[in-house]
Amino acid sequence: MNDKTELLEEYDNLIKVKQKLDFNYFLYMLLVITFLAVFAFPKIYINQQIYYTSRDIAKLQVEYETLQEENKLIRSSVESIKFKNQVLDTMF
Repeated sequence: MNDKTELLEEYDNLIKVKQKLDFNYFLYMLLVITFLAVFAFPKIYINQQIYYTSRDIAKLQVEYETLQEENKLIRSSVESIKFKNQVLDTMF
């Protein structure tokens, strides 16, 4: 029974030593987290800015293509009106 208690006491002593977290360990972890944040957050911010800019570019591209098609339709209608005017002018 004595051996068991000694063994348990030694084990408790080892656990108590490992459970101590001193101020240096806290500072080290804070430094590591800060270091990771300094490198991670700018990357996230840049990726978001690229995403939003590319989304705006895609939207503008669709609008541009739509306006080009409208321009073609308007030009063709203007040409047909000009042709009708020329034909009507020569008839009278």
